[in-house]
Amino acid sequence: MQVLLLKEPRAGESGPDPYIQELASHGHKATLIPVLSFKFVSLNTLSDKLFQPEKHGGLIFTSPRAVEAVKMCLEAEERREEWNSSVKEKWNSKSIYVVGRATAALVRNLGLNPLGEDTGTADVLSRLIIEREDRNIPPLFFPCGSIKREVLPTALRENGVPLETLTVYQTAEHPDLEKNLKNYFTEQGTPASIAFFSPSGVKFCLEVVQRLSGEQLPEIKFAAIGPTTQDAMIAEGLCVSCTAEQPAAEHLAAAIAKSLQ
Repeated sequence: MQVLLLKEPRAGESGPDPYIQELASHGHKATLIPVLSFKFVSLNTLSDKLFQPEKHGGLIFTSPRAVEAVKMCLEAEERREEWNSSVKEKWNSKSIYVVGRATAALVRNLGLNPLGEDTGTADVLSRLIIEREDRNIPPLFFPCGSIKREVLPTALRENGVPLETLTVYQTAEHPDLEKNLKNYFTEQGTPASIAFFSPSGVKFCLEVVQRLSGEQLPEIKFAAIGPTTQDAMIAEGLCVSCTAEQPAAEHLAAAIAKSLQ
């Protein structure tokens, strides 16, 4: 059956998308339509902070894009050499917290050792950080996007864990989103299942999806990558058929396959 995935291609990765592969293994044909576009900002400030690890107690990454911003700061050869020769080891002597496998894989590519990749949500990650961290450390450094949820900063603040955030990318609707959705519905028809990957995705896509699917809307099995996205879908009045146990390709594919049986 046809499955529509409303998500970005993997950051900096080539080869087939794991979500498309996993759904194919269940016998479903998945198509990916990017929902968001990203613009990197404050990279000079980010670079300064990355090369002063002694001023921070550790790092927090909750999205692949934030790691991509770090990678951009290391593109100059002399910066990369300095990073490899001394800076990354200084960071590795501290905690590098991440949510999710995709982000963890990109963090490893920087030569850093991630903690918490199986936490799956910022909420669960914040609990891990609160359990592990001393209250008198220098602030943890959290490069993030313009549409970040306040769950993690609020939880850390309330528990006295020092935190410094920096917006390193801005999120907007993908310029071709509506056109790409129209083309998909015209060529493929209404999919059996549609998966959302973020609250922003729900915000930007839902009205177009409702319009294009018309009377077939109630027949679509709507899937969520995790609880935050599920909440956003429910808030918009969508009936959520399934939510991935963890934000990973095999979990979402298994949930969608089960809902389509």
